Amino acid sequence: MKELLEYAGSDRFTQREKVALRYTEAILWNPKLADDALWSDLHEEFTEPQIVEIGFWAGFTSGGQRWLHTLHTKQGELAAYMGERDAARKESA
Repeated sequence: MKELLEYAGSDRFTQREKVALRYTEAILWNPKLADDALWSDLHEEFTEPQIVEIGFWAGFTSGGQRWLHTLHTKQGELAAYMGERDAARKESA
């Protein structure tokens, strides 16, 4: 996790991965990071549909996590609850 937080200076990630992480960082934490240099780097490494997919996934995942926090639950707990509820409904039918 520490390496992920310090991805920019890490040798563990490829240039392509670092660009994707910079984009994700801009989406999640600071939109001002989405400057011309980032967009240029993104277009050097990814197609337009790939850029959209990365952005969508980052936003979707982050939004989902925030929603789970408003429910005071953790990842996986809601799915487990829904599965148990569906199984109980089937048994009673």
